[in-house]
Amino acid sequence: MNAGIAALVLLSAVLHASWNAIAKGIRDRLASATLIGLAYLVIGAAGALWLPAPAAASWPFLACSACLQTAYLILLTAAYRHGDFGQVYPLARGLAVLLVAAVATVFLGQYLTALQVAGVAVVAGSLLALVLARPQTATPASSDAARTGTAKGAGLAVLTGLCIAAYSLVDGVGVRHSGTPLGYAAWLFAVQGVTIPSACYLLAPRKAPFLLQVRSHWRLGSLGGAVSLLAYSMVLWAQNQAPLALVSALRETSVLLAGVIGAIFFAERFSPLRMVLTIAAVGGIVALQLG
Repeated sequence: MNAGIAALVLLSAVLHASWNAIAKGIRDRLASATLIGLAYLVIGAAGALWLPAPAAASWPFLACSACLQTAYLILLTAAYRHGDFGQVYPLARGLAVLLVAAVATVFLGQYLTALQVAGVAVVAGSLLALVLARPQTATPASSDAARTGTAKGAGLAVLTGLCIAAYSLVDGVGVRHSGTPLGYAAWLFAVQGVTIPSACYLLAPRKAPFLLQVRSHWRLGSLGGAVSLLAYSMVLWAQNQAPLALVSALRETSVLLAGVIGAIFFAERFSPLRMVLTIAAVGGIVALQLG
């Protein structure tokens, strides 16, 4: 991988962590997901007009992925509502990598090298410790409530990781049937642009306040959706220019940014323990990708 592609992948990692921070920054989780979904609709539909349509064989996978990614975004924003950014983001991303490796080994007949097995152990141990870590934004008077919220956030992050792993596997098959990876991506985002806002509207307990939140935060939410698509496009392009394992490993350095973003923007203390656990998780992910 040359320096230019490496720099692009690192930039995509920064952008990915950034749009996740935007998703957390909008406190109404359903409004946050809706606005990101609407950005997907506009940009995805524009891409679908210019790019070849995916082959018919890929559409069942595309539809399944759109449903999974709708659930993913709603669960992700809910996890950010209850948990620390520096805990939820690494947990969801790292767990997804573990689950994809497990499925590939158990069901697809792929075998892990010794380095990859060590990576699994390191990631699993680091993520478990992150789940058990004490909340970083709690005050003594509210420590019990903070622990409850952190536990709920961690549980939602686990469900988010399950969704990431599921749609990653589905898309891995769907893209191969599509005949046009970029066309598949454009249509996938366009479909999500319908399913995500629709699901959020149905889930909103009170429609009028929900719509008011969507209107109030449309600039920030639209920015989050656009940044998400830009980050994805960068990685997609890089995967066609450099070895997939190298791109994937470098892309997951975004996990390291979670603690920094949490400390700067969300007043989360990036303790030495969390720093060590996060770095260990990234090291394990890199071993899994490169092993």
